[in-house]
Amino acid sequence: MSHYSSLVFVLLCLCNLYSSEALNGGFSVEMIHRDSPKSPFYNSTETQFQRIANALSRSIIRANHFNKSFVSANTPQAPVTSAQGEYLISYSVGTPPLQLFGIIDTGSDLTWMQCQPCQTCFKQISPIFDPSKSKTYKTIGCFTDTCRSVIGTSCPTRTSNCLYTIRYGDGSYSQGDLSFETLTLASTSGSPVTIPSFGIGCGRRNYLYFQHGGCSIVGLARAPMSFVNQLGPSIGGKFSYCLVPIRSPPSVSSKLNFGNAAVVSGRGTVSTPIYSRAGEPFYYLNLEAISVGSTRIELGGYPPRGGKGNIIIDSGTTLISLLPATYSKLEAMIANDVKMTPAKDPTETLSLCYRVFDRPYVPVITAHFTGGDVVLYDSNTFIEVADRIICLGFLKSHGRAVFGNLAQQNMLVGYDLQKNTVSFKPADCTKQ
Repeated sequence: MSHYSSLVFVLLCLCNLYSSEALNGGFSVEMIHRDSPKSPFYNSTETQFQRIANALSRSIIRANHFNKSFVSANTPQAPVTSAQGEYLISYSVGTPPLQLFGIIDTGSDLTWMQCQPCQTCFKQISPIFDPSKSKTYKTIGCFTDTCRSVIGTSCPTRTSNCLYTIRYGDGSYSQGDLSFETLTLASTSGSPVTIPSFGIGCGRRNYLYFQHGGCSIVGLARAPMSFVNQLGPSIGGKFSYCLVPIRSPPSVSSKLNFGNAAVVSGRGTVSTPIYSRAGEPFYYLNLEAISVGSTRIELGGYPPRGGKGNIIIDSGTTLISLLPATYSKLEAMIANDVKMTPAKDPTETLSLCYRVFDRPYVPVITAHFTGGDVVLYDSNTFIEVADRIICLGFLKSHGRAVFGNLAQQNMLVGYDLQKNTVSFKPADCTKQ
Protein backbone atom coordinates (compact mmCIF):
# COMPACT_ATOMS: atom_id res chain seq x y z
CA MET A 1 0.00 0.00 0.00
CA SER A 2 1.35 3.46 -0.91
CA HIS A 3 2.03 6.13 1.71
CA TYR A 4 -0.88 8.13 0.31
CA SER A 5 -3.32 5.20 0.50
CA SER A 6 -2.04 4.23 3.93
CA LEU A 7 -2.63 7.68 5.37
CA VAL A 8 -6.08 7.97 3.82
CA PHE A 9 -7.04 4.64 5.40
CA VAL A 10 -5.74 5.70 8.80
CA LEU A 11 -7.53 9.04 8.67
CA LEU A 12 -10.82 7.58 7.48
CA CYS A 13 -10.79 5.22 10.43
CA LEU A 14 -9.98 7.98 12.89
CA CYS A 15 -12.13 10.85 11.68
CA ASN A 16 -15.89 10.54 11.91
CA LEU A 17 -18.47 13.31 12.08
CA TYR A 18 -20.41 13.05 15.30
CA SER A 19 -23.35 15.01 14.00
CA SER A 20 -26.67 13.63 12.77
CA GLU A 21 -26.88 16.58 10.38
CA ALA A 22 -23.55 15.75 8.77
CA LEU A 23 -24.27 12.02 8.59
CA ASN A 24 -27.77 12.31 7.15
CA GLY A 25 -27.73 15.31 4.88
CA GLY A 26 -24.34 17.00 4.78
CA PHE A 27 -23.79 20.47 6.16
CA SER A 28 -22.86 24.00 5.17
CA VAL A 29 -20.70 26.69 6.78
CA GLU A 30 -20.44 30.39 6.13
CA MET A 31 -17.62 31.56 3.86
CA ILE A 32 -16.55 34.97 5.16
CA HIS A 33 -15.04 37.27 2.57
CA ARG A 34 -11.88 38.89 3.87
CA ASP A 35 -13.45 42.35 3.40
CA SER A 36 -16.59 41.48 5.37
CA PRO A 37 -17.14 43.18 8.75
CA LYS A 38 -17.06 39.64 10.19
CA SER A 39 -13.46 39.17 9.01
CA PRO A 40 -10.34 39.87 11.11
CA PHE A 41 -8.92 41.57 7.99
CA TYR A 42 -11.78 44.09 7.76
CA ASN A 43 -10.75 47.73 7.52
CA SER A 44 -13.66 50.11 8.01
CA THR A 45 -11.74 53.06 6.55
CA GLU A 46 -11.36 51.48 3.10
CA THR A 47 -13.73 52.33 0.28
CA GLN A 48 -15.24 49.71 -2.01
CA PHE A 49 -12.80 50.63 -4.77
CA GLN A 50 -9.83 50.48 -2.42
CA ARG A 51 -10.89 46.94 -1.50
CA ILE A 52 -11.12 46.02 -5.16
CA ALA A 53 -7.66 47.48 -5.82
CA ASN A 54 -6.30 45.41 -2.93
CA ALA A 55 -8.00 42.28 -4.30
CA LEU A 56 -6.39 42.85 -7.69
CA SER A 57 -3.00 43.25 -6.06
CA ARG A 58 -3.46 40.05 -4.04
CA SER A 59 -4.54 38.24 -7.19
CA ILE A 60 -1.33 39.19 -8.99
CA ILE A 61 0.81 38.16 -6.02
CA ARG A 62 -0.96 34.81 -5.75
CA ALA A 63 -0.78 34.19 -9.50
CA ASN A 64 2.97 34.88 -9.43
CA HIS A 65 3.46 32.42 -6.59
CA PHE A 66 1.56 29.72 -8.47
CA ASN A 67 4.51 29.74 -10.84
CA LYS A 68 7.21 29.14 -8.24
CA SER A 69 8.65 25.67 -7.96
CA PHE A 70 8.93 23.64 -4.78
CA VAL A 71 11.82 24.46 -2.48
CA SER A 72 12.53 20.82 -1.74
CA ALA A 73 11.10 17.47 -2.67
CA ASN A 74 11.00 16.63 1.04
CA THR A 75 9.28 19.80 2.22
CA PRO A 76 5.57 20.36 1.57
CA GLN A 77 5.14 23.73 -0.04
CA ALA A 78 2.09 25.45 -1.43
CA PRO A 79 3.77 27.58 -4.10
CA VAL A 80 1.28 30.34 -3.45
CA THR A 81 1.05 33.02 -0.84
CA SER A 82 -0.33 31.66 2.41
CA ALA A 83 -2.18 34.68 3.72
CA GLN A 84 -3.66 36.36 0.67
CA GLY A 85 -6.75 34.19 0.23
CA GLU A 86 -10.13 35.79 -0.28
CA TYR A 87 -12.39 33.65 1.95
CA LEU A 88 -12.30 32.40 5.53
CA ILE A 89 -14.28 30.14 7.81
CA SER A 90 -14.73 30.34 11.55
CA TYR A 91 -14.16 27.18 13.55
CA SER A 92 -13.39 26.13 17.10
CA VAL A 93 -10.62 23.83 18.25
CA GLY A 94 -10.04 21.92 21.47
CA THR A 95 -11.97 21.11 24.64
CA PRO A 96 -13.00 23.64 25.86
CA PRO A 97 -13.27 25.14 22.36
CA LEU A 98 -11.30 28.17 21.18
CA GLN A 99 -12.68 30.06 18.17
CA LEU A 100 -10.29 30.69 15.28
CA PHE A 101 -10.46 32.00 11.73
CA GLY A 102 -8.95 29.99 8.91
CA ILE A 103 -8.15 31.10 5.36
CA ILE A 104 -9.71 28.66 2.90
CA ASP A 105 -7.03 27.53 0.48
CA THR A 106 -7.63 24.99 -2.30
CA GLY A 107 -3.87 25.17 -2.96
CA SER A 108 -2.82 23.94 0.51
CA ASP A 109 -3.16 20.48 1.98
CA LEU A 110 -2.40 20.92 5.69
CA THR A 111 -4.63 22.76 8.16
CA TRP A 112 -2.55 24.43 10.84
CA MET A 113 -2.86 26.92 13.70
CA GLN A 114 -0.53 28.76 16.05
CA CYS A 115 0.16 27.08 19.40
CA GLN A 116 1.62 27.93 22.78
CA PRO A 117 4.38 27.94 23.80
CA CYS A 118 5.35 29.91 20.71
CA GLN A 119 8.97 30.44 19.73
CA THR A 120 7.93 32.71 16.87
CA CYS A 121 4.31 33.76 16.33
CA PHE A 122 2.49 36.52 14.48
CA LYS A 123 -0.27 38.61 16.03
CA GLN A 124 -3.82 37.32 15.80
CA ILE A 125 -7.12 38.61 17.14
CA SER A 126 -8.11 35.44 18.99
CA PRO A 127 -5.89 33.97 21.72
CA ILE A 128 -3.20 31.54 20.57
CA PHE A 129 -4.25 27.95 21.21
CA ASP A 130 -2.69 26.37 24.29
CA PRO A 131 -2.78 22.56 23.93
CA SER A 132 -2.03 22.06 27.64
CA LYS A 133 -5.51 23.44 28.41
CA SER A 134 -7.38 21.10 26.06
CA LYS A 135 -8.66 17.70 27.16
CA THR A 136 -8.73 16.33 23.62
CA TYR A 137 -5.32 17.37 22.28
CA LYS A 138 -2.92 14.56 21.38
CA THR A 139 0.43 14.69 19.61
CA ILE A 140 1.22 12.18 16.88
CA GLY A 141 4.24 10.05 17.63
CA CYS A 142 7.24 9.60 15.40
CA PHE A 143 7.57 6.45 13.29
CA THR A 144 3.78 6.04 13.15
CA ASP A 145 2.10 5.39 9.81
CA THR A 146 0.54 8.84 9.89
CA CYS A 147 3.83 10.62 10.55
CA ARG A 148 5.73 8.66 7.92
CA SER A 149 3.02 9.28 5.34
CA VAL A 150 3.13 13.09 5.49
CA ILE A 151 5.77 14.78 3.35
CA GLY A 152 7.91 17.19 5.31
CA THR A 153 7.70 15.54 8.73
CA SER A 154 10.77 14.74 10.79
CA CYS A 155 11.69 12.80 13.92
CA PRO A 156 14.69 14.15 15.87
CA THR A 157 14.55 11.17 18.23
CA ARG A 158 12.52 7.99 18.53
CA THR A 159 10.63 9.39 21.51
CA SER A 160 9.90 12.83 20.08
CA ASN A 161 6.68 14.08 18.56
CA CYS A 162 6.13 14.06 14.80
CA LEU A 163 7.31 17.46 13.57
CA TYR A 164 6.00 19.11 10.39
CA THR A 165 7.33 21.92 8.24
CA ILE A 166 5.35 23.71 5.56
CA ARG A 167 6.69 26.60 3.49
CA TYR A 168 4.88 28.89 1.09
CA GLY A 169 6.06 30.63 -2.04
CA ASP A 170 5.99 34.07 -0.41
CA GLY A 171 8.41 33.09 2.38
CA SER A 172 5.70 32.29 4.93
CA TYR A 173 6.08 29.09 6.94
CA SER A 174 4.78 27.05 9.85
CA GLN A 175 6.68 24.49 11.91
CA GLY A 176 5.48 22.50 14.88
CA ASP A 177 3.84 19.28 16.09
CA LEU A 178 1.57 17.17 13.93
CA SER A 179 -1.37 16.50 16.24
CA PHE A 180 -4.91 15.26 16.68
CA GLU A 181 -7.54 17.62 18.07
CA THR A 182 -11.30 18.12 18.10
CA LEU A 183 -12.68 20.68 15.63
CA THR A 184 -16.16 22.17 15.80
CA LEU A 185 -17.84 23.96 12.89
CA ALA A 186 -20.88 26.21 13.27
CA SER A 187 -23.12 25.12 10.39
CA THR A 188 -25.51 27.55 8.72
CA SER A 189 -28.44 25.56 10.13
CA GLY A 190 -27.29 26.35 13.66
CA SER A 191 -26.34 22.77 14.54
CA PRO A 192 -22.64 22.39 15.39
CA VAL A 193 -20.61 19.75 13.55
CA THR A 194 -17.92 18.09 15.66
CA ILE A 195 -14.88 16.40 14.11
CA PRO A 196 -12.91 14.38 16.67
CA SER A 197 -9.28 13.36 16.13
CA PHE A 198 -8.70 15.81 13.31
CA GLY A 199 -5.10 15.90 12.09
CA ILE A 200 -3.81 19.46 12.41
CA GLY A 201 -0.50 21.27 12.59
CA CYS A 202 0.20 22.90 15.94
CA GLY A 203 2.68 25.59 14.94
CA ARG A 204 5.38 26.76 17.36
CA ARG A 205 7.33 28.76 14.76
CA ASN A 206 5.17 30.67 12.30
CA TYR A 207 5.56 33.56 9.93
CA LEU A 208 3.04 35.06 7.52
CA TYR A 209 4.14 37.47 4.81
CA PHE A 210 0.85 39.35 5.20
CA GLN A 211 0.16 39.37 8.92
CA HIS A 212 -2.67 41.89 9.44
CA GLY A 213 -5.47 40.21 11.40
CA GLY A 214 -3.78 36.85 11.75
CA CYS A 215 -5.38 33.57 10.65
CA SER A 216 -4.73 29.88 10.46
CA ILE A 217 -4.82 28.01 7.15
CA VAL A 218 -7.59 25.54 6.20
CA GLY A 219 -6.27 23.32 3.39
CA LEU A 220 -8.87 22.08 0.87
CA ALA A 221 -6.43 20.51 -1.58
CA ARG A 222 -6.45 16.84 -2.57
CA ALA A 223 -3.67 15.53 -0.30
CA PRO A 224 -4.42 12.97 2.46
CA MET A 225 -4.07 15.49 5.30
CA SER A 226 -6.43 18.02 3.69
CA PHE A 227 -9.61 19.12 5.41
CA VAL A 228 -11.77 17.34 2.82
CA ASN A 229 -10.02 13.97 2.99
CA GLN A 230 -10.06 13.97 6.77
CA LEU A 231 -13.83 14.29 6.86
CA GLY A 232 -13.79 10.84 5.35
CA PRO A 233 -16.74 8.82 4.04
CA SER A 234 -19.24 11.00 5.90
CA ILE A 235 -19.06 13.54 3.06
CA GLY A 236 -18.38 11.11 0.22
CA GLY A 237 -15.47 13.23 -1.04
CA LYS A 238 -17.82 16.08 -1.94
CA PHE A 239 -17.63 19.80 -1.26
CA SER A 240 -19.00 22.83 -3.05
CA TYR A 241 -19.34 26.58 -2.71
CA CYS A 242 -21.53 29.35 -4.04
CA LEU A 243 -19.74 32.72 -4.20
CA VAL A 244 -21.84 35.86 -3.99
CA PRO A 245 -20.91 38.72 -6.38
CA ILE A 246 -18.02 40.90 -5.30
CA ARG A 247 -20.24 43.95 -4.66
CA SER A 248 -22.90 42.17 -2.61
CA PRO A 249 -23.96 43.77 0.71
CA PRO A 250 -21.76 42.78 3.67
CA SER A 251 -24.72 41.02 5.28
CA VAL A 252 -24.79 38.46 2.43
CA SER A 253 -22.26 35.63 2.71
CA SER A 254 -21.13 32.78 0.50
CA LYS A 255 -21.49 29.16 1.58
CA LEU A 256 -19.15 26.19 1.74
CA ASN A 257 -21.00 22.86 1.60
CA PHE A 258 -19.99 19.28 2.41
CA GLY A 259 -21.47 15.86 1.72
CA ASN A 260 -25.01 15.62 0.37
CA ALA A 261 -25.38 19.38 0.77
CA ALA A 262 -22.56 19.77 -1.77
CA VAL A 263 -24.17 17.84 -4.63
CA VAL A 264 -24.44 19.99 -7.76
CA SER A 265 -26.99 18.59 -10.21
CA GLY A 266 -30.08 19.43 -12.23
CA ARG A 267 -30.78 21.60 -15.23
CA GLY A 268 -27.85 23.71 -16.38
CA THR A 269 -25.18 21.61 -14.64
CA VAL A 270 -21.99 20.81 -16.56
CA SER A 271 -19.12 18.67 -15.30
CA THR A 272 -15.47 18.42 -16.24
CA PRO A 273 -12.70 16.06 -15.09
CA ILE A 274 -10.18 16.98 -12.40
CA TYR A 275 -6.54 16.29 -13.25
CA SER A 276 -3.53 16.01 -10.96
CA ARG A 277 0.17 16.65 -11.34
CA ALA A 278 2.80 14.85 -9.33
CA GLY A 279 3.96 16.82 -6.31
CA GLU A 280 1.28 19.51 -6.67
CA PRO A 281 -1.87 19.86 -4.54
CA PHE A 282 -3.87 21.90 -7.06
CA TYR A 283 -7.09 21.05 -8.88
CA TYR A 284 -6.35 21.15 -12.61
CA LEU A 285 -9.07 21.34 -15.27
CA ASN A 286 -8.67 21.11 -19.04
CA LEU A 287 -9.75 24.26 -20.88
CA GLU A 288 -10.03 23.41 -24.57
CA ALA A 289 -11.07 26.82 -25.89
CA ILE A 290 -12.61 30.20 -25.08
CA SER A 291 -15.35 31.84 -27.12
CA VAL A 292 -16.13 35.54 -27.41
CA GLY A 293 -19.69 35.55 -28.64
CA SER A 294 -19.71 32.93 -31.39
CA THR A 295 -15.97 33.18 -32.19
CA ARG A 296 -13.84 30.43 -30.70
CA ILE A 297 -10.19 30.65 -29.58
CA GLU A 298 -8.53 27.22 -29.43
CA LEU A 299 -5.99 26.75 -26.65
CA GLY A 300 -3.27 25.11 -28.69
CA GLY A 301 0.00 24.34 -26.93
CA TYR A 302 -1.50 23.76 -23.47
CA PRO A 303 -0.12 22.42 -21.22
CA PRO A 304 3.57 23.15 -21.82
CA ARG A 305 4.49 20.14 -19.69
CA GLY A 306 3.34 18.08 -16.76
CA GLY A 307 0.51 15.99 -18.21
CA LYS A 308 -3.19 16.62 -18.61
CA GLY A 309 -4.98 19.67 -17.27
CA ASN A 310 -3.97 23.19 -18.21
CA ILE A 311 -5.72 25.55 -15.80
CA ILE A 312 -5.96 25.62 -11.99
CA ILE A 313 -9.36 26.33 -10.48
CA ASP A 314 -8.80 28.45 -7.39
CA SER A 315 -11.20 30.26 -5.05
CA GLY A 316 -8.38 32.28 -3.46
CA THR A 317 -7.52 34.18 -6.66
CA THR A 318 -9.83 36.91 -7.93
CA LEU A 319 -8.79 37.22 -11.58
CA ILE A 320 -8.60 34.77 -14.47
CA SER A 321 -5.10 34.34 -15.90
CA LEU A 322 -4.22 32.90 -19.31
CA LEU A 323 -1.00 32.27 -21.16
CA PRO A 324 0.13 35.22 -23.33
CA ALA A 325 -0.96 33.96 -26.77
CA THR A 326 -4.48 33.12 -25.61
CA TYR A 327 -4.83 36.30 -23.58
CA SER A 328 -3.73 38.51 -26.49
CA LYS A 329 -6.29 36.95 -28.83
CA LEU A 330 -9.04 37.27 -26.23
CA GLU A 331 -8.28 40.93 -25.53
CA ALA A 332 -8.09 41.80 -29.24
CA MET A 333 -11.45 40.17 -29.95
CA ILE A 334 -13.18 41.94 -27.06
CA ALA A 335 -11.62 45.28 -27.98
CA ASN A 336 -12.90 44.85 -31.52
CA ASP A 337 -16.40 43.95 -30.31
CA VAL A 338 -16.92 46.53 -27.55
CA LYS A 339 -17.71 50.07 -28.72
CA MET A 340 -17.60 51.88 -25.37
CA THR A 341 -15.15 54.68 -24.56
CA PRO A 342 -11.69 53.32 -23.64
CA ALA A 343 -10.30 54.24 -20.23
CA LYS A 344 -7.26 53.58 -18.05
CA ASP A 345 -7.30 51.43 -14.96
CA PRO A 346 -6.46 53.73 -12.02
CA THR A 347 -4.95 50.71 -10.21
CA GLU A 348 -2.62 50.14 -13.19
CA THR A 349 -3.37 46.43 -13.02
CA LEU A 350 -5.70 45.63 -15.90
CA SER A 351 -5.14 46.64 -19.50
CA LEU A 352 -8.57 46.66 -21.20
CA CYS A 353 -10.88 49.18 -19.57
CA TYR A 354 -13.89 51.29 -20.53
CA ARG A 355 -15.81 54.26 -19.22
CA VAL A 356 -19.50 53.46 -18.87
CA PHE A 357 -22.47 55.81 -18.61
CA ASP A 358 -25.27 53.26 -18.77
CA ARG A 359 -25.53 49.50 -18.50
CA PRO A 360 -22.37 48.30 -20.28
CA TYR A 361 -22.46 46.08 -23.32
CA VAL A 362 -19.85 43.34 -23.11
CA PRO A 363 -19.86 40.08 -25.05
CA VAL A 364 -20.67 36.74 -23.45
CA ILE A 365 -17.50 34.69 -22.94
CA THR A 366 -17.73 30.90 -22.83
CA ALA A 367 -15.12 28.66 -21.22
CA HIS A 368 -15.10 25.35 -23.11
CA PHE A 369 -13.89 22.75 -20.62
CA THR A 370 -13.54 19.08 -21.46
CA GLY A 371 -17.05 17.72 -21.00
CA GLY A 372 -18.95 20.99 -20.74
CA ASP A 373 -19.20 24.70 -21.44
CA VAL A 374 -19.35 27.36 -18.71
CA VAL A 375 -21.00 30.61 -19.80
CA LEU A 376 -19.47 33.75 -18.27
CA TYR A 377 -21.53 36.93 -18.19
CA ASP A 378 -20.38 40.51 -17.59
CA SER A 379 -20.27 40.07 -13.80
CA ASN A 380 -17.87 37.11 -14.28
CA THR A 381 -15.54 38.81 -16.74
CA PHE A 382 -15.50 42.56 -16.01
CA ILE A 383 -14.89 44.31 -12.72
CA GLU A 384 -15.67 47.91 -11.73
CA VAL A 385 -12.35 49.33 -10.54
CA ALA A 386 -13.51 52.94 -10.10
CA ASP A 387 -16.68 54.95 -10.50
CA ARG A 388 -17.98 54.26 -14.04
CA ILE A 389 -14.80 52.44 -15.10
CA ILE A 390 -14.91 48.71 -15.81
CA CYS A 391 -11.98 46.47 -16.78
CA LEU A 392 -11.60 42.99 -18.20
CA GLY A 393 -10.80 40.74 -15.24
CA PHE A 394 -8.18 38.66 -17.03
CA LEU A 395 -4.41 38.64 -16.64
CA LYS A 396 -1.56 37.54 -18.87
CA SER A 397 0.34 34.74 -17.15
CA HIS A 398 3.79 33.44 -18.03
CA GLY A 399 3.30 30.26 -16.02
CA ARG A 400 0.16 28.50 -14.85
CA ALA A 401 -3.28 29.59 -16.02
CA VAL A 402 -5.81 30.15 -13.20
CA PHE A 403 -9.62 30.16 -13.20
CA GLY A 404 -10.20 32.62 -10.37
CA ASN A 405 -13.23 33.40 -8.23
CA LEU A 406 -14.54 36.28 -10.37
CA ALA A 407 -15.45 33.70 -13.03
CA GLN A 408 -17.06 31.48 -10.36
CA GLN A 409 -19.38 34.04 -8.76
CA ASN A 410 -23.11 33.27 -8.86
CA MET A 411 -22.36 29.63 -9.62
CA LEU A 412 -22.61 26.47 -7.61
CA VAL A 413 -19.18 24.92 -7.98
CA GLY A 414 -19.01 21.32 -6.77
CA TYR A 415 -15.97 19.08 -6.31
CA ASP A 416 -16.47 15.32 -6.28
CA LEU A 417 -13.18 13.67 -5.36
CA GLN A 418 -14.57 10.17 -5.83
CA LYS A 419 -15.66 10.84 -9.40
CA ASN A 420 -12.77 13.29 -9.96
CA THR A 421 -15.01 15.99 -11.39
CA VAL A 422 -15.84 19.65 -10.89
CA SER A 423 -19.41 20.69 -11.71
CA PHE A 424 -20.77 24.16 -12.47
CA LYS A 425 -24.37 25.33 -12.25
CA PRO A 426 -25.65 28.92 -12.60
CA ALA A 427 -27.22 30.14 -9.34
CA ASP A 428 -28.19 33.24 -7.41
CA CYS A 429 -25.71 32.74 -4.59
CA THR A 430 -27.30 35.53 -2.52
CA LYS A 431 -30.28 33.19 -2.05
CA GLN A 432 -28.48 29.90 -1.47
